[in-house]
Amino acid sequence: MKVSDMRPLKRAGLALTALGLGTAPLGGLYAPVALADARATIDAALAAGIRHVDTAPMYGLGRAEHLVGERLREEDPAGLVVSTKVGRLMGVERPGRPLPPEAARNAFDSGWHNGLSFREIFDYSYDAILRSYDDSRQRTGLSKLDLLFVHDIGRVTHGEAHAHHWNALTRGGGFRALAELRAAGLIAGFGLGVNETGAIVEAMEEADLDVCLLAGRYTLLDGSAAQALLPKALARDVALVMGGVLNSGILAATGSGRRTYDYVDAPPAILAKAEALEAECRAFGVPRPAAAIQFPLRHPATANVVVGARSAAELRQAVAWFEQPIPDGLWRSLENKGLIAAP
Repeated sequence: MKVSDMRPLKRAGLALTALGLGTAPLGGLYAPVALADARATIDAALAAGIRHVDTAPMYGLGRAEHLVGERLREEDPAGLVVSTKVGRLMGVERPGRPLPPEAARNAFDSGWHNGLSFREIFDYSYDAILRSYDDSRQRTGLSKLDLLFVHDIGRVTHGEAHAHHWNALTRGGGFRALAELRAAGLIAGFGLGVNETGAIVEAMEEADLDVCLLAGRYTLLDGSAAQALLPKALARDVALVMGGVLNSGILAATGSGRRTYDYVDAPPAILAKAEALEAECRAFGVPRPAAAIQFPLRHPATANVVVGARSAAELRQAVAWFEQPIPDGLWRSLENKGLIAAP
């Protein structure tokens, strides 16, 4: 495969490059990223042939969207696809006007080392979705945003507040706002951008989705989406963008470095499976991250894979892993040993 191979999104009428750039690291996830490094990372992605850039207001509390817009405003928009997310508004504390109780606090917010000075407010209602779209247009300065993903909606993320947020998205008009943006030609399509398989399954019964971004649930370590979601998405032509393919770092970890899984230290069972995967990949002369990045594209429901990077060197390494030849024997061996399921 080549990163520049085009993969169609049937319902949205777009095509994505097989590899996309995720911009959470550019917002300062886990460590600060200097401005020069952030710019160089985006430049390296474009030079490699990547034409899908995924971002979100959450990433660096607005910083990633500013960086993406600064670079892509000067690019020919033909063939470029930009996706961002809705569901979080950026707020500031003011004297006598505290932030509402919906200020975001959830298991997937890991903090931003050089993010902007805003606070997140979860809001999935009709007015908030439209404001979020407007705000992202302002931050990026782009003439268009192609895809919108409803960010981090789900029971695991929100716990007791899930029913409130789900009601805002459904009966409160959040999905209706997205459908209106699509009907007006302001976006090509919409869906969810989540870590929870079940949220996408439920959302497909509530709205006419085009494409969803699923992070961390169809990977070498976690195949939970294989039966619960992928067949249904394929039957309905709801394309899936796969993120979190390194499960927040463990599948790229080497030596004694910190091994995070779903943004926290990996438990023993996950560490053991990661080591078994490493041994199999080594036997076939394949870097484990190469197998991890390519794995989701074995299933026809997958439209593309997005990976994050915090430097041009990391981006180029990801491209090399993506284009690394992998013998069919490795996949068969992993299937036979029960480490992955057949697509």
